[in-house]
Amino acid sequence: MRRADKEIKDKTKLARILKETKFVTLALANGNEPYIVTLSHYYDEKAGCIYFHSAPEGKKLDYMRANPVVWGQALIDYGYYEGKCTHKFVTAVFRGHVEWVESLDEKKHAMRGMIERLEPDPAPHVKRLLGVENDDALAKTVMGKIIVEELVGKKHSDVTF
Repeated sequence: MRRADKEIKDKTKLARILKETKFVTLALANGNEPYIVTLSHYYDEKAGCIYFHSAPEGKKLDYMRANPVVWGQALIDYGYYEGKCTHKFVTAVFRGHVEWVESLDEKKHAMRGMIERLEPDPAPHVKRLLGVENDDALAKTVMGKIIVEELVGKKHSDVTF
């Protein structure tokens, strides 16, 4: 990184960014054709992966299946810094590869993580979506995980993070 004063090296802080953001933006490539997509997610720090779910077909899946290597960014925006012509921010940028989740138990784990991070009152949603009566629907849900292989961060010099 060119500006060492902006680099975030602390792995705990990098994990915090991935946990706190509501979404990540991924850069995908298929041949010479780039594509970006923004996803809600769940970062499982212990497993070192980012879970996401998807409709059963679409451009992002086509790209991920053709080339499972992705780059992504999670951003926390603290707003425009008036009078300085700059923004206050922290970012985590990652490289990894996509693997498809087939195990019902792992899908439940990932879905629970997504629900618990996004819903202010997750219990009724967990009960409704992850109960045994919904196992068939969840089994059919397309779920992937990005195995994070590289993780770096950057922040505005005036942001304490």
